[in-house]
Formats: sequence, structure tokens, C-alpha cells
Amino acid sequence: MTIFELEEWQPVPRPVAIIALVFYGLFLLHAATSRFLILDWVNLMIHEAGHPLFGFLADENQVGFGYTLMVLGGTLFELMVPLVCAAYFFFRREVTGTAFCAFWFFENFPYIGTYMADARTASLPLVGSGDSDWTVLFTQWNLMLRDQQIGRAVTVIGWIGMLASVVWFTWRSWSAKRINSDRLSQPC
Repeated sequence: MTIFELEEWQPVPRPVAIIALVFYGLFLLHAATSRFLILDWVNLMIHEAGHPLFGFLADENQVGFGYTLMVLGGTLFELMVPLVCAAYFFFRREVTGTAFCAFWFFENFPYIGTYMADARTASLPLVGSGDSDWTVLFTQWNLMLRDQQIGRAVTVIGWIGMLASVVWFTWRSWSAKRINSDRLSQPC
């Protein structure tokens, strides 16, 4: 096997698949009825850690690429962490871990979209003082009048991604069972 060839996906035990699907179903139901989810507290901590992490390039005058990267760094880090985790499980060929981390990655999008859509009105509470990240960025990029459209699009991408992650998990969990049972039933 070369470095670019990947092994077969590890099978998911049926009870684990059922428990995971129940979790995803309940989580999606909760997400459809709430604005701020339990997982968003974790995402918020990761987001806030991203600002100083990317802030080492920032100019003290709050101008330039370094400052933009510091402001954007919260969202970047919030997306990078689950994406790196998903890549880890993908290369280990672990269906459950890959699906959960992909789901986690896309679960960030509705949260981000909500804050993007709030850039003009600034009605949502902020952790720090001053303007929200998206007020600063959309003003800088001359996109402030599009904040709600961009926010809605990002939210839709998140929902599509979360649903796609669950569908992929379901497909991988059940297709692996079928493939393995087909192999066992074939004569030697």
C-alpha cells in the first residue's frame, strides 16, 4: 500500500450507529428550535482562543492584513478545530469520528450565520466590548448591506452540511454491514 492509498473504513457496530443517529436526530430537532446550542459554548471558547492565536500579526493601530486576520481568526479557528479533527479520523478510517467532526464543523455555520446577519443591528450579546467581528469585517469589506443575506446563506450551508454528515454516516454504517455480510456469504 502506498502513502496515498487508504484502508477500508472501520465498521460501525449497529448499536453505536443507532445511538449516534438518535443523538443526531435529537440534536437537529433542538437546533431547529433554539438559537444557541450546548455545543456553541465549546465553539465560543474555541472562537475566542482564535483571536489571540491569529492576533500575533495584528498591528496596534488596528489596520492592515494582520488586524483583519486577528478579527477573522476567531471564526477561522472555530472552523479549523473540527476540520482538523475530522481529517484525523478520516485518515484513521473511523466513520463515527469523521461523521461527528464533520457534523461539528457544519454545526458552526448556523451560529456564525446568526452573528453575520446581526452585523448591522448589533442586537446579540458579545463576549468582549466593542463591535462584533462581522460588523468590523463587513464594514472593512464594504458588505454591510449584505449582512443578512450572507448570514442566511451561511446558515443554509450549515444545515445542508449537518444533514449531509448524518446521511453519510448512515450510508457508511449500513453499507459496511452489507458489504461485510456479502463477503461472509460468498463461498471460498
